[in-house]
Amino acid sequence: MAFWSSTSVFTSKVPRKILFMFTLSLSVTYLFYSLMSCYNSLQFPLQETYVYQGRLVTEETTFVTLREKLYSASQGSTEFTETERTAAVSTVKDHEEAEQRTMEWIQTRASPTRSAAPERERQDFSTTDSELSVNCTMDYGEKKLPQAIIIGVKKGGTRALLEALRVHPDVRAVGNEPHFFDRNYEKGLDWYRDLMPSTLEGQITMEKTPSYFVTNHAPKRIHSMARDIKLIIVVRNPVTRAISDYTQTLSKKPEIPTFEVLAFKNRTLGRIDASWSALRIGIYALHLESWMQYFPLSQMHFVSGERLIVDPAGEMAKVQDFLGLKRIVTDKHFYFNKTKGFPCLKKPEDSSTPRCLGKSKGRTHPKIDPDVIRRLHKFYKPFNMMFYQMTGQNFEWELQEDSESRSSQD
Repeated sequence: MAFWSSTSVFTSKVPRKILFMFTLSLSVTYLFYSLMSCYNSLQFPLQETYVYQGRLVTEETTFVTLREKLYSASQGSTEFTETERTAAVSTVKDHEEAEQRTMEWIQTRASPTRSAAPERERQDFSTTDSELSVNCTMDYGEKKLPQAIIIGVKKGGTRALLEALRVHPDVRAVGNEPHFFDRNYEKGLDWYRDLMPSTLEGQITMEKTPSYFVTNHAPKRIHSMARDIKLIIVVRNPVTRAISDYTQTLSKKPEIPTFEVLAFKNRTLGRIDASWSALRIGIYALHLESWMQYFPLSQMHFVSGERLIVDPAGEMAKVQDFLGLKRIVTDKHFYFNKTKGFPCLKKPEDSSTPRCLGKSKGRTHPKIDPDVIRRLHKFYKPFNMMFYQMTGQNFEWELQEDSESRSSQD
């Protein structure tokens, strides 16, 4: 009783206002220390976020550097060392681990009660991560439908042209002939697109299938896919082209009749068999008429197969201009092989052996009766004149009649 009596006397003597201020001060002090403790617990994760941001930015720069080296390597000027390959693999793994840890931290730490400032910082980090993901995807490229196609002609020099174009760093092309618009159209555009190589922004996707030029449905089908597509046609003296075509078939089927037998329905009467595919392909004006129903000449570029052999750099300059490419493939990339009779590709800064086309190119033609060659020139002459008029180019095949009577090469 004495204790309660003394307490009562004390509280009666101390003003209530002082007690209220004392109690409030204690509460504020406690709240302040509580907030400081909370801040310290959040401080390390926020710093960790900035560390992750720094690592991601550094890795993004690394990916850009690798892409630049890849671009240079396509021109034969840079090669990866073993150390760089190891560093690249390590970088990708570190990036994946960092991204996983960061996302786990965001999921465990994020809550509705967090302050506005940390929330903004987390949003900033998410934006950076999203941008990096886009860049990484772009490094690997995207598969697209072709923006340019070499549509013909068979045995005209299409493979040589394609291989020369593939030297250009802004050209990605399918190595094999897809034959989509003539043999595999029912498989659909998704199947066709999946055949294409991945390309980065600014690169052109290409393919070549020479049989398109003589396929009736190809112009309409290609137009329905892309009406603004660019078409390249490599043409060659139709007589030489027919002999080259026959030579290729003969190498696979030695039992076939002679060229002279296949070329005529009745040799005595001089009736040429234009239904034979080796001869029909060379009636260029007939096939071009079908393409001009769907595409203007401004979307077509005609390459001279003869000039592609004697002046590959000159023809490549025109092709690169047509495709809107910088003239990177020049005369420094070619070396004339006297044995094969046509140019081979080489790296300008490399002293290694030039890369030539395979054994299927450069076969020696069989000897053809000069009278047969003369008759074929006469047969093709009106069609050639029509083709010159349609394209606005004179390929001067009539001047080669004498040379075509002698043995030549692919």
